[in-house]
Amino acid sequence: MFLSSTTNNLDAKGRVSVPASFRTHCAASDFEGVVVWPSLDGAYLEGGDFSVLSHYQAMLDGMDMYDAGREALELVIFGESEKLGFDSTGRISLPAKFRDHAGLSGKVTFVGRGRKFEIWDEAAHESRRNELREKARANRHRMKST
Repeated sequence: MFLSSTTNNLDAKGRVSVPASFRTHCAASDFEGVVVWPSLDGAYLEGGDFSVLSHYQAMLDGMDMYDAGREALELVIFGESEKLGFDSTGRISLPAKFRDHAGLSGKVTFVGRGRKFEIWDEAAHESRRNELREKARANRHRMKST
């Protein structure tokens, strides 16, 4: 699972160090890197290893093959995803289109979300985190054990 939050510097070439615990999680796959895509829900990036894409594929397989919504999701999730390999120091190079989508420059924050992670502009994440803490507090009673 992707856990915790870490803020790292994004250099002028778009390189950023992926948190060590995230790299360790991805080491189990055959690819030495991560898969990243622009979020559908806002100005940030989503990412993970190949297992999260397999999970998405399984959910999409539950939809009708000719459903327009399925097609849109496939094109956006898979068509806009990129495999980003780790360099020798554990960094990835974020393409300019990804940096532009998420408004990334300077400091970026990696946020663990269990199966996946998010990459945010540090200030945008701080603002959002305070809002989400209130929502979490209001909704914690809804968590049920299985």
